[in-house]
Amino acid sequence: MNIISKFTVGSEEGISDLIAIIDSSVNALHKDFIAEEDIKKYQNEIDPRKMINDLNDLSNQLIMTYADQQPVGYSIIKSGSGYPGIPDGIRATEISFVILPKFDSPETRQSLWKKCRSAVSFTDVIWINMLVHDPLIEFLKESGFTPISDSQAEPFLLPSQILKMDIQKN
Repeated sequence: MNIISKFTVGSEEGISDLIAIIDSSVNALHKDFIAEEDIKKYQNEIDPRKMINDLNDLSNQLIMTYADQQPVGYSIIKSGSGYPGIPDGIRATEISFVILPKFDSPETRQSLWKKCRSAVSFTDVIWINMLVHDPLIEFLKESGFTPISDSQAEPFLLPSQILKMDIQKN
């Protein structure tokens, strides 16, 4: 399988690939906790125009991962996005890290992580809010993230953890 992760612009094609992954991952991660009709309602409310505008903001970047040219994962990097309790003067960047369960492999994880890690070298701290039952949470901990607080993750406020990584130390 040919796996590649690359920066993607907020175009209609890029957003179409992103929405396909969001739909599949939301279903996979929430189906055991949230009613199917609530998941479908959330998926139907995704606004492609808003996503394009958000991704065309210069402080945001989208990395897409493809396996044999099929979209299988993504990371959205949001510069200047802090979490409660971050000290003043620290440059914080929020990331998301999503891989479809069917394509979750060490190669896919490493491809997306390496591209994401190279894109955040400018910041002091990166952080992520991950569902506690997301299988990728252990990979992030093994990659150098540490849990800093319990939380709840959108869109259904399920239990999550905020994880952070000090970039200068890793």
